[in-house]
Amino acid sequence: MAGYTGKAPTTDPRTGFCEANSTFYSKRKPVPLPANQSLDVTTFISSRAHSGRIAFIEAATGRQLTFSDVWRAVDAVSTFLFEDYGIRKGHVVLLLTPNSIYFPIVCLAVMSLGAVITTTNPLNTSREIAKQIADSKPVLAFTIPQLVAKIAGSNLRVVILGPSASQSSPDSGNLRVVASIEEMMRREPSPTRVKERVGQDDTATLLYSSGTTGASKGVVSSHRNLIAMVQTVVNRFRLDEENSTFICTVPMFHIYGLVAFATGILASGSTVVILSKFELDEMLAAIQKYSATHLPLVPPILVALVNNYETIRKRYDLSSLQSVLSGGAPLSKEVIEGFVEKFPKVTILQGYGLTESTGIGASTDSLEESRRYGTAGLLSPSMEAKIVDPETGAALPVNRTGELWLRGPCIMKGYFSNEEATASTLDSDGWLRTGDLCYIDEDGFVFVVDRLKELIKYKGYQVPPAELEALLLTHPEIADAAVIPFPDKDVGQFPMAYVVRKAGSTVTQSGIMDFIAKQVAPYKRIRRVAFADSIPKNQSGKILRKDLIKLAVSKL
Repeated sequence: MAGYTGKAPTTDPRTGFCEANSTFYSKRKPVPLPANQSLDVTTFISSRAHSGRIAFIEAATGRQLTFSDVWRAVDAVSTFLFEDYGIRKGHVVLLLTPNSIYFPIVCLAVMSLGAVITTTNPLNTSREIAKQIADSKPVLAFTIPQLVAKIAGSNLRVVILGPSASQSSPDSGNLRVVASIEEMMRREPSPTRVKERVGQDDTATLLYSSGTTGASKGVVSSHRNLIAMVQTVVNRFRLDEENSTFICTVPMFHIYGLVAFATGILASGSTVVILSKFELDEMLAAIQKYSATHLPLVPPILVALVNNYETIRKRYDLSSLQSVLSGGAPLSKEVIEGFVEKFPKVTILQGYGLTESTGIGASTDSLEESRRYGTAGLLSPSMEAKIVDPETGAALPVNRTGELWLRGPCIMKGYFSNEEATASTLDSDGWLRTGDLCYIDEDGFVFVVDRLKELIKYKGYQVPPAELEALLLTHPEIADAAVIPFPDKDVGQFPMAYVVRKAGSTVTQSGIMDFIAKQVAPYKRIRRVAFADSIPKNQSGKILRKDLIKLAVSKL
């Protein structure tokens, strides 16, 4: 990574800030990175010593894979891909599936060859998936029989994730279903196969950013990015020291799931229990059945645990649980304290990261840190940050709000086949412009104020939607809320709120507008309210503002 040295100059030990270059440096111990540059992430993970035995458990069937099963399968699948399908370094392979016990096997096998894995959301439409295929140009796809129809127009060779290739859909169109994953896993690895040399700087993954503020773009991450991420995850939880069992409900196709399960947790020797989709009762039953210790989740699930506590307590034994790991959006004081009150033995940890930073950025690593309410945590190990004034480009000191820039070993190589987007996001010194408005406080904690691109411009004033949403959620009759910019020819934009009322509430539009008006400057007032049954959010828990903006504008 250009510009990144991993060495911090003289910094304030409390803030991590260096006045000489206006840069914040992580206060956490740096992650060790392997010196061998000719190293792929699969080899790196498989060569790590650990004491774990069971790697993956499929919750629906109880099927288990030991670590030796996993590495035998990875070796067999990579041999099959290399010898039978000619998959080589630089080729792109598409993976379209819900969470599955096969997911990490495919990822690790593909990356071991120096080929590139690209994942997509199973809920995406055929049109959305076709767009990604046209952009990334995969040479092979892995999918389940139920999703074959979604890639029917692509003329791709397909491997079925399941026991038999004959399970293919009648809607398979031009596709050639060539094998099943189980057939590939039975292949005897070739002792004579010569692997191509894969280096840390080579591309490993091509994940598409969520596109909450614009078109989705392909994020190119290197083997070095993933190795640094694995080291960060393993060191953060000190998982080598204990037998840990994680529940996997977060989507594996997303950077959060890939970080937590397909690579990071595997490297620690922990056991991962995989649920194909999130369903609250199934998740709770799996925690009880497998004595799970760690539960990565997104904020809406954590809220559901708090709200349904009495029912949960009567039906499930969650005494094995040691920590919940929340990502996607900051947790409020009410949610944190509500959870601590009901689950006093479970530590809440939070994290902040982007697809562009391989899921790494900042984290809280203890309940004490999480109780600095609203924080995303301290900068992750080996991470550097700047807070930059969006108007002047000047780097700002402690407790000043600006755009968060990040630099470190987890920062992406760039956007796939999109030099313009790369140049506007990554500078020549390796700084990633996150698009998040943040400040870093006097103890080095990062606070995310809002998305820079989502700021509402009212008469030239900048209004952060998240600030108004936080106020709305303090109203006793409001269950959920989202604030968007509403176009207006006189003022440019003004804040509009979508509100979900609590059951039995009679709160009115004017009542909500008055509630906010008493608490904010005149330019921040909400000037339009619509009531909704729910607020649309992506699987990370982020509000899909662009969907609400489209809805609001359609009614003009």
